[in-house]
Amino acid sequence: MDNIDGKQARRTGSSSPLGELFDHGIDSLNCTLASLLGTAAMAAGPTKLGAFIALCPCLAMFFSTWETYHTHTLYLGYFNGPTEGLLIASMIMIASGYFGPQIWDLQLVELIGFPVLVGSWNLRDLWVPIILVAFFVAHLPGCVYHVVDARRNADLPVLPVFLEWLPMLIYTGSIAAWLGSDDSHLLQDNHLTLFCLTLSLVFGRLTTKIILHHLTRQPFPYWTILLLPLVGGAVLANLSRLGIDPVSPDFEYLYLQAYFVFALVVYGNWAWRVIGSICRFLDINCLTIKHKTKKAA
Repeated sequence: MDNIDGKQARRTGSSSPLGELFDHGIDSLNCTLASLLGTAAMAAGPTKLGAFIALCPCLAMFFSTWETYHTHTLYLGYFNGPTEGLLIASMIMIASGYFGPQIWDLQLVELIGFPVLVGSWNLRDLWVPIILVAFFVAHLPGCVYHVVDARRNADLPVLPVFLEWLPMLIYTGSIAAWLGSDDSHLLQDNHLTLFCLTLSLVFGRLTTKIILHHLTRQPFPYWTILLLPLVGGAVLANLSRLGIDPVSPDFEYLYLQAYFVFALVVYGNWAWRVIGSICRFLDINCLTIKHKTKKAA
């Protein structure tokens, strides 16, 4: 359905920039939410591995959005999220449903031997290098190639576009610093779901702003206010490195709850205003097709 919605919109004559914004916006929210289901299916739980599985698809989505901003075309390569990614996720869930999630605890040495090479790795551990190789080999190079090609064809400098990776570096680095800190209790206190729900809204705002600026031909957005509490959380979780007593687990959880409410309000208000503005400007409805009344001859 994600791959054919554009064709359906053109068939009904309802294709519009709002549809593209909806498509990318919902995909951005779903990056974390759908992957969180994968974390549950693989029984990764509230661990660093579980957080990685749930949040890593945001990397691929960001760079596809960055690519679209510069090329004004969404390229789907031989291996892409809306097709192969969803099929793999579906197969993981089917395997977990049929064999039970304990299948991911199966030791690689029992399957292929070579204990010197695979050590104590299980099938779940194998998922991390698979994701990283898929991203750095099959996805990111294509995005960079298309952006560089578009900039050169437009006779524009290439190097400045790499500064546009800054918001994603802040997003990724802050998550790693927060959850990777020994003073953070979010994972061990089983708050990964709330963390992912919050980060889904943050990432949704980040990428949807890029698409909006792509549609309206505005400068690339380097920042969203929703990143600020994420950086704050990373700092709170690492206060001991600054010689300050760490915050309590209860305070950290309260901070995360407040962050979720803040993100929900900011994202919801922004989405409401943007959708309303586009609908009024284009004289269209948001979720229904407005049939124009024909004037009598």
